[in-house]
Amino acid sequence: MNTSVFRFTRWLLLVLLPVLGRASETDDPIQTVERAAQEWVKVRTETTRLEAEWRGEHALLQSTISGLKDRANSLEEKRDNVKARTADDRAEIDGTRAKLGAETAELARVDTQLRTLGARLITLRAALPPRLSEALELPYRSLADAGIGVGERMQYVLAVLNRCAQFNRLVESGEGVLKIDGTEKSLEVIYWGLSHGYALDRGAHKAWLGAPAGGRWQWEPVPDAAEVERLIAVYRDKADPNFVNVPAHLASISTP
Repeated sequence: MNTSVFRFTRWLLLVLLPVLGRASETDDPIQTVERAAQEWVKVRTETTRLEAEWRGEHALLQSTISGLKDRANSLEEKRDNVKARTADDRAEIDGTRAKLGAETAELARVDTQLRTLGARLITLRAALPPRLSEALELPYRSLADAGIGVGERMQYVLAVLNRCAQFNRLVESGEGVLKIDGTEKSLEVIYWGLSHGYALDRGAHKAWLGAPAGGRWQWEPVPDAAEVERLIAVYRDKADPNFVNVPAHLASISTP
């Protein structure tokens, strides 16, 4: 049964039953019928009004539903078109994101390795020849800064490694202020790469042998300072080339 008809029938019974119920045996049957007819007219009028309203609202709802369906279909078509047009772009973006993630992970790994290597280089600084250690003051100070980026850290690590490799291939001579026996002195020095070097105090006729030991560069007295003096003179072309007997320690730099 139609819902509207069912509701109307129920409402009609609710209206007529009280009218018929109030009729008694003494009431005039004609009057009773008239009252029922009047009630029927009222009910019919109200029913017609409600049916008209329902038809109007139903048509409006149907039109609204139809419009919404058309709108939904149009939006779905636009969505599908956009997906089709941007499929390649979205695939490229996904690939870029994956590549970026891999590069980020690789950068983090390199940063960890550089930090470890930088810490080792800082530890090894004490075992470097004093002249080289002083020359590397700026890179070492920068490596100690935990806030520098990966690129800068790599730059400073390479600067230290390259300078050490270059120094290790050369024999260098000059003057330097060294702290020996607890006192800083200006001495003549000559270095055989990273392995060892000699310091000379001409005025006091004293000489020292320097080499890495126990994780740091150490100086120890040389019995014959004249041999070190001749060595420096030969290197500076102030004496004829000749064999010079000087002590030496051949040992690799190691961390303590």
